[in-house]
Amino acid sequence: METVLQRVLGEPVRVTPAGRTDAGVHALAQVVSFTCSSSISGAELKRALNALVDDDLYVRAVSDAPDGFDARRSARSRAYRYTIWNAPEPNLWKRRWVEHVPASLDVEAMDAACQALVGTHDFAAFHTHKTQDDWPRSTVRTVRAASWRRGADDGPDVQFTIEADAFLRHMVRTIVGTSILIGLGKAPPQELAESMKQKERAGAGPTAPARGLTLLGVTYSGDSAGG
Repeated sequence: METVLQRVLGEPVRVTPAGRTDAGVHALAQVVSFTCSSSISGAELKRALNALVDDDLYVRAVSDAPDGFDARRSARSRAYRYTIWNAPEPNLWKRRWVEHVPASLDVEAMDAACQALVGTHDFAAFHTHKTQDDWPRSTVRTVRAASWRRGADDGPDVQFTIEADAFLRHMVRTIVGTSILIGLGKAPPQELAESMKQKERAGAGPTAPARGLTLLGVTYSGDSAGG
C-alpha cells in the first residue's frame, strides 16, 4: 500500500493500520490512515489505488479524516472472527480461510467457556511475545462480546467472534487454541478463566494457525463496525 501510494501521490507515505494482521491473517474491513500534501480527491485516489494494487487487496473507500485522526489510536473497538472447518475431511476450497479440526467439537461448551472473557481483564496468558520491544505497557483489555457458533443446519463451519477495545499480539489465536482443547474435551470448561487468573502463557493452550483469523471491522466514535 505504501509503495503504491508513493507512486500515485509522488511523495513518501507511511500508513497506520487500525488492527494487526500478521502473515496469514485476513481482513474484511481494515482501516489505514496517512497524511500527504496532495489535493487528489478520495474518488480519484480510490480508482488509482485499485488499478495498481495486487489481487489480494481492494480499496473500498477513501475519505478525508479530521485533524488528529489515527486509524489505530482513534479506534474504539475491533472485531475479529476465527473460522474452523469441523468435519472429518478438509475443505480444499476454503483451506486458506479456515482451520481444519477433524474431531467433533462441543461448541456449546466452547461458547459457555468464552463468556469468562467478557469484561475488563488481564489477558497476559494469551499474549505470546515477551521481548523488550514487543511487550505492552499493560496487558489489560476490555472484551465487549465473545461467542462460538456452529453454522446453519449444524454444518461444519464453526466460528468464534470477539470484539474488544484492543488486542494483544496473538491474543485471539491463543484464545481459540485453548477453546479447541475445551471443545475436544482435552481441557476443562473453566480453562479460559483459570488461564486469565494465572496470567502465564504456559497455562493457556496453543496458538491457533493464522489462516482462520479475519479482522471483521473497526469502530470509531459515531461509527459502526466495519469502518
